[in-house]
Amino acid sequence: MGKTKTLTGALLTVAMLTVAGCSGGGAASGETAAAPADPNGVSGEIKVLTQRTDLVQNGMLKRYAAEFNKTYPKVKVKFEGITDYEGEVKIRMNAKAYGDVLMIPAAVAKNDYPKFFAPLGPAAELAEKYRFSDKTEVAGKVYGIAQFGTANGFVYNKTVWRKAGIAAWPKTPQEFLADLKAIGDRTEAVPYYTNFKDGWPLVQWTANVGSVTCDAKATDKLAGPVSPWRAGGELHAIDTLVHDIVKQGLAEKDPTTTNWESSKAMLAEGKVGTMMLGSWSITQMQGAAKEAGGSPADIGFMPFPAQKDGKFCATLVSDYQQAVSAYSENKPAARAWIDWFTEKSGYSEQEGAVPAVKSAPMPATLKDFVDNDVTFMERSEAKTALVNDIDNAAEIGLNKPDYRQKLIDTARGAQEGSLQDFFADLNKRWDEAAKTAGS
Repeated sequence: MGKTKTLTGALLTVAMLTVAGCSGGGAASGETAAAPADPNGVSGEIKVLTQRTDLVQNGMLKRYAAEFNKTYPKVKVKFEGITDYEGEVKIRMNAKAYGDVLMIPAAVAKNDYPKFFAPLGPAAELAEKYRFSDKTEVAGKVYGIAQFGTANGFVYNKTVWRKAGIAAWPKTPQEFLADLKAIGDRTEAVPYYTNFKDGWPLVQWTANVGSVTCDAKATDKLAGPVSPWRAGGELHAIDTLVHDIVKQGLAEKDPTTTNWESSKAMLAEGKVGTMMLGSWSITQMQGAAKEAGGSPADIGFMPFPAQKDGKFCATLVSDYQQAVSAYSENKPAARAWIDWFTEKSGYSEQEGAVPAVKSAPMPATLKDFVDNDVTFMERSEAKTALVNDIDNAAEIGLNKPDYRQKLIDTARGAQEGSLQDFFADLNKRWDEAAKTAGS
């Protein structure tokens, strides 16, 4: 699996959450990109911008286009893969030259979507059919449809956990730590791998907000001076676990030397027991197991170690959302591509991801979650913009790796201070920022 796909995974929880300024040129028409009634009545050429350069290079997207043409024979689809997708597209958007279909860049503030993208329809209507539609809703209209989603949890090596004598998923952070200790005592594997150096995997921990207390509105509840790292809060539970894993010597000896690409093979071969990642990572780990001559069946996925009423929960978060440019001169064809790609291409199934279409079954990669009655929760995005405003003003970075790198450095003694002091500082900064953000 290529690094491009890796970055896609990294962005799953980050890309649509980080909100910054991006001003556009000129007013968009506001014309709805309606789904065409007759496939034969749609013609012309459209350009699709994508961050998946690997699928452009290996011809996979061309094969999807060939299938699309069986339904829409008069539409020609061209793809442009962009390596620095976020940086490049942000620049292009100021000149209105950003294709017909594109993934919504993180730099575009949610309230600015109507300036850049054509509405796809009323929110109430699209919400019945698609997951994550509230992610791109502005004033009752939806501006993007998710390619797919991801569940959050720990990817782990089942053989390593079995060798340590562990038969069931841990139900509390304390049980989780005890299990990691058993791996350290009874196997040769590193119990937990932080991926500290690459940084972005540390952001994956944030996507557990909601999983800890089975609350789909947990992120919305951060929108105010609420001291998110107070005792009993979800971020307190999440980041205490990060800290304790490192403090108790259950992670790699020197986190400054970690390597993401190497870590996939290490987990697949049983040299590492566990990593916190989205379910997008499962197929990559299975691929690494095959390459190492091992078994993809060794790769497991478990929920965050917390239960409510005897059940585990897992938040579902959206990947990039596909949108139609407000300046596209072929909106019907652009919308036809988005609808077909979301509903008919089999892309999310191929990726082992959560389908955007609500009626579609969960992927085989999440069979363990389905079989064990893990509750899937689509996280509310109603107050995401305000939460991000507070986060930016506080200069914490829930969706950046820096503060968790400092947390890990504190846990391993590379930085002075206690966990309590660390949380107190975060709470103070958050609460002060909340008083002015969004005003």
